[in-house]
Amino acid sequence: MRTTEAVSRDTLEEYEAFVSASPFGHFMQSSHWADVKDNWRWDALICRDGDGRIRGSMALLCKKVPLDGGCFIYSPRGPVCDMMDEDTVLALLGGARAYARRHRAVALKVDPDVEDSSGYVAALFQKAGLRHGKPLSHSGCIQPRGVFRVDLYGQTQERLLAQCRPKTRYNIRLAGRRGVTVRQGTVEDLGEFTRLMRQTGLRDGFPTRNERYFEKIMLSFGEKVHLYMADYEGVPIAGTLALTYGDKSWYLYGASGNEHREVMPNYRLQWEMMQAALQDGCVCYDMRGVPGDKPSAPGQSTYGLYRYKKGFGGRWMTFCGEWDDVLRPAAYGLMALGLRLRQGRAQAALRVKRVRIRLHRSGGGGAKKEKGFGKNYGEEFV
Repeated sequence: MRTTEAVSRDTLEEYEAFVSASPFGHFMQSSHWADVKDNWRWDALICRDGDGRIRGSMALLCKKVPLDGGCFIYSPRGPVCDMMDEDTVLALLGGARAYARRHRAVALKVDPDVEDSSGYVAALFQKAGLRHGKPLSHSGCIQPRGVFRVDLYGQTQERLLAQCRPKTRYNIRLAGRRGVTVRQGTVEDLGEFTRLMRQTGLRDGFPTRNERYFEKIMLSFGEKVHLYMADYEGVPIAGTLALTYGDKSWYLYGASGNEHREVMPNYRLQWEMMQAALQDGCVCYDMRGVPGDKPSAPGQSTYGLYRYKKGFGGRWMTFCGEWDDVLRPAAYGLMALGLRLRQGRAQAALRVKRVRIRLHRSGGGGAKKEKGFGKNYGEEFV
């Protein structure tokens, strides 16, 4: 027997303890993520067995849909439970559907942190009335469907370094020989980190978050978040943001300037984060994803990022992907179209800005400052 209930102030601590301890838990299912996504309404469900023990949970982010009066509901990396426990999965999805109807939602989207090579999860979601998710962005999924994860269980620093590819080990050591130093940053360093992030986005063609967003992550998760800054000749040239939740650690964001990239600061930063995760007792280091649902191939625009992450010895994992419970199909179709059009305009603006900067550098005029890309398209989503 399974029963679901809404998380209340009285059960919030119990909910948080379950999510952080679960092998299927994720920081985006934490109540702390609600403080980061403060432009969404946050609620959560828990599912108990006949003995009152929590068997599963599901955080729900709810945002109003413009001109509709309803809302869109998203459970990032949820639900949190053993997907082989069909009773729990169906109870959570049923509770979420009832919640969605009360809020006149156009749809509920889930994308659990599980693989599905056998197709079992897909069959279970279809049984519950869900269907493969409608793309809400040009990259397909809100969260990356494929990620690299490094197994830290029982590892030592020596074995961890040995499993890296030879070129990766060389670049880690090269950064040290060239004089790159890594330090723990604070909120005071976020301005410099954001500046480097903007340069990265302009160089590689993706929109970036603003300083306030990074600040919210650091303040919401406190000591669980670590900002690393790489200095060269006394100047910050790269930075990364990592988050530890439960027994897992995630590489969230990486930024590097346009100068001194030959001293390989990003390799040194990545190695420092992996060592810190190991020392903290984490069993998994998640390097997050590369766009697409399968490994990149030579010649693809994402291959450089794929090769960089693969070099640290992680395993490529493909999750079961996004699944939608569509309650109002026509309204959902219009919402999805509007989001993709908005993102298309944002990407076009970014391409124009990159051209103007290249023209200015070559003496052809154009933009006089690299101000970055101010329009954070997809800000509604995680």
